[in-house]
Amino acid sequence: MKFYFLGIAGAGVSALASILVSEGHEVSGSDEAAFPPVSTYLDRLGVRYATRFSATNIPADVDIAIIGTSAKLHGAENPEFSEIKRRGIPHYTFAEYLGLHTKGRENIVVAGSFGKSTLTAMLAHMLVTAGRKPGWFIGAIPLDLDRTGAAGGDPEMIIEGDEYVVSIEDRRSKFELYDVRHTLLSSIVHDHVNMFPTFESYVLPFRKLVDATPGVLVCARQYETVREITAGRDVVWYGLGPGEGYSAEDIVIGEVTTFTLTTPTGERIPLETQLLGHHNIENIVGAAAMLLERGLVTGADLQRSVPVFRGVARRLDKKTIRSRVPVYEGFGSSYEKARSAIEAIQLHFPQRPLVVVFEPHTFSWRNADALVWYDTVFEGVARVLVLPPPTHGAGGHNQLGFAEIMDRILAAGVNASPVAGADAVLADLEGSLKGYEVVLLLSSGPLDGLVDRLPPQFEERFGRLVR
Repeated sequence: MKFYFLGIAGAGVSALASILVSEGHEVSGSDEAAFPPVSTYLDRLGVRYATRFSATNIPADVDIAIIGTSAKLHGAENPEFSEIKRRGIPHYTFAEYLGLHTKGRENIVVAGSFGKSTLTAMLAHMLVTAGRKPGWFIGAIPLDLDRTGAAGGDPEMIIEGDEYVVSIEDRRSKFELYDVRHTLLSSIVHDHVNMFPTFESYVLPFRKLVDATPGVLVCARQYETVREITAGRDVVWYGLGPGEGYSAEDIVIGEVTTFTLTTPTGERIPLETQLLGHHNIENIVGAAAMLLERGLVTGADLQRSVPVFRGVARRLDKKTIRSRVPVYEGFGSSYEKARSAIEAIQLHFPQRPLVVVFEPHTFSWRNADALVWYDTVFEGVARVLVLPPPTHGAGGHNQLGFAEIMDRILAAGVNASPVAGADAVLADLEGSLKGYEVVLLLSSGPLDGLVDRLPPQFEERFGRLVR
């Protein structure tokens, strides 16, 4: 079949495209907001896509059209969406079609406010390393798998389940459209305040997901809200330190972190990981709990897979090799994600000043209702360089201005400076760094190309031997 994707460079949309490519279907599309790493991934996958919307982009013999989530893709102002409707091409949101396409599979849905992409990639990697052939759908670029989405050959399909709405018209959370069999729930903290103005409105989709789960329910034990919405259910709990269910004990933080995974039956499995941060240790425990409970892996399988798992792009992946000032990229789409990235760097480099380059890209960071996030998000950071927020969608929510964001950060006592773009960041770091810092690039957006430009500069400047 021939598929056309309107908005193909979205993380989830491109993962569905990847599944269809793995099945031998012909896929093409368009997107005006294509940037790495998804754009380069699509290039590697061999998917053709236009970077301007035009009715002429749509092939004459398309069987099905998939419509991305962004509001820019909908309505009469988009010539491609209008053409799809005019020609009567069957069309679906990507969440709708993913739900239809995976119906009847042994779906494991990974949900939560954060950790979803890493956990989904981790589950798929663990199964592949154990010799199985699962399918998967990951809303990020995995570093240890060859694609973000694959059909697989086994019944198991690992699906990253996003709580964000299906579309502007369809206010259901995406995971409500999936045929869930088992659920791994990593966390619940208020996020996406532009779509879920109250905490209870945010929690409601998770209540529905728990109620819709007929099989194994694996949950992080530290969240009171998770306990409340799972009351009366059989839950497999997991967390750090001694406690109910599965635990990580005897943690020794280092360049390679070691710990012992303990199971409810008393089994003790020594593991090691190259991932940074306590949150990633917790992720390993949660993924292991799901697969051990389902009998899909053994302790020996975990000892082979966990040490070599490198994570997913933009989730604390190291961008430099030789530079004595390491550069990491973190996915800072919300307060909790930003804090977990910052705390992970501080944990592993406690004696080094941390310099953060931050872009308030998501609606949440640009929404006045989340202004309080700026009061504590940069605690312990030596210096913050702040890029201006984008302006798309400003009319659809309570948008903050750049000056308001900077005033709030400075009022929190943070050593912060506004920067106009990548050139200004590069010039600032060239003059200010001494050679013993750590740099964290923190955004969910393009960061004005810094992810590609900054590491080579550091490799050249800080990779040389000091005489």
